[in-house]
Amino acid sequence: MTAKQDAPRLSDLMPWSVPPLRLGRSWVRAPDPAALRARWAALVNAEDAAARERLFRPSRARTLHSAVGQLPGQATGTGRLYRASGPCPEPVRILHGPFDQQWLLPDHRLIDAARPELWRVADARQLYAVGSGPVPEPAGPAVVCSALLPDGSVPAGRPGRIHPLYRRPGGQEPNLPPGLLALLGRRLDRPAGPVDLLAWILAAARHSPDGAVVPLTADPEVWDRGVALGTRLLWLFTRGGHAPGGGPAGSGERPRMPGGRRPYVRSALPARGLPETLGYDPEGEALLLGSGRIAPVPKGAWEFHAGGVRVLEAWFAQRTGAGADGAPQPEAGSLAALRPADWRREWTSELLELVTVLALLAELRPRREELNRRTADGPQLTADGLRAAGVLPAPVSAYRPASVLDHHEEGPEGQFALL
Repeated sequence: MTAKQDAPRLSDLMPWSVPPLRLGRSWVRAPDPAALRARWAALVNAEDAAARERLFRPSRARTLHSAVGQLPGQATGTGRLYRASGPCPEPVRILHGPFDQQWLLPDHRLIDAARPELWRVADARQLYAVGSGPVPEPAGPAVVCSALLPDGSVPAGRPGRIHPLYRRPGGQEPNLPPGLLALLGRRLDRPAGPVDLLAWILAAARHSPDGAVVPLTADPEVWDRGVALGTRLLWLFTRGGHAPGGGPAGSGERPRMPGGRRPYVRSALPARGLPETLGYDPEGEALLLGSGRIAPVPKGAWEFHAGGVRVLEAWFAQRTGAGADGAPQPEAGSLAALRPADWRREWTSELLELVTVLALLAELRPRREELNRRTADGPQLTADGLRAAGVLPAPVSAYRPASVLDHHEEGPEGQFALL
């Protein structure tokens, strides 16, 4: 439903945002960390300089001779890659696209645009809202949230931007316009914290031609309902990584379906090789991965779309090269072609959890639609109202990263970095 009043955009409410990561070479990200280690080993053990360059895939931003400092918080080498050797940089978990948890080599020398300002504020308290850009079919959530650092990519359409909840480590300085929370508190007659507003954003955001917009209710009862719903969404998006009540990351219970509805492997996936096809049996509520069978998988999980594609198909394609996510097959002999030949047991566990998350998210769709109706029919804090109150536009400084000077970063060739 379209709101009857002009709603602020996500970029109004969380002004500091960062473009998606631009990797420059696909081989630095993978669903399996062992593949990344094998790729690094192949790179540094190349037979000569020409072979190393061919494997690396230079770009305008990165070559084997680029002088680049460490990514904040990552203990990686800073010598030029043409002479790099030694162990692989430790892969880190990231969110690829809206729902796919993968691994990344966090080496600044390998990535065209790693967005160091994001890494500088990454810690156990940080949460990231990722807004959708215009997509061919705007199905799925307009804003997703992650406790992992997201790459911000989308399989289809134009990606949105990454909005950290906090501008500094330790949950310091919310990424919000000055005065917004105080204004909400006065209008709603209750305290409104940064996580409350993020929860509301997740529950109420909707698609628009300009990206995500967020109608803001001025009705205290509707606000309470929306925050409660958004808290549930935040728990699901972060796979329990953010506990209700603001507990530390990882302290919450992992999402699970009620007893008889939990998905299980009913027919084993192939012990050798990768399943070539992914399908769905609606009568048996079963996900079919080649000869493997997982059930029950609710229809809502199978049909869940985000970023312009079916989530489960995109996830499967990333691991097998089959499906409809649009990713081309890696060239033979390239580092990207170094990938698992067999299905990983860890992927089955990840898939069961993803099915659970998508099923629970699908069940919340009627509550989100009801919240949208009640918000549209009730009093709102409009964009014009926020401008009249002096909250919008946010000061120019709010759109820029804060200075974070309390930790050491190593510059190129082991030099101290000047921040």
